[in-house]
Amino acid sequence: MDTWQTIPWHLIMPLIVLQLILMITALISLARTPYTRGPKWLWIILIIGLNLIGTIAYFVVGRRDRR
Repeated sequence: MDTWQTIPWHLIMPLIVLQLILMITALISLARTPYTRGPKWLWIILIIGLNLIGTIAYFVVGRRDRR
């Protein structure tokens, strides 16, 4: 049997769509936020490169209030 035929796409596809929505939301938030903890270019690499972990890290650690 082919591997692509055994993957339960009806379960995986919503997770992929959710992850993409979170990633796009994080990138938009990063673009609109004037202050972050660390350089913005690094957060872009983390959000795109580490997918879900990078996105969560940005929302938990990366955003900073103006201080």
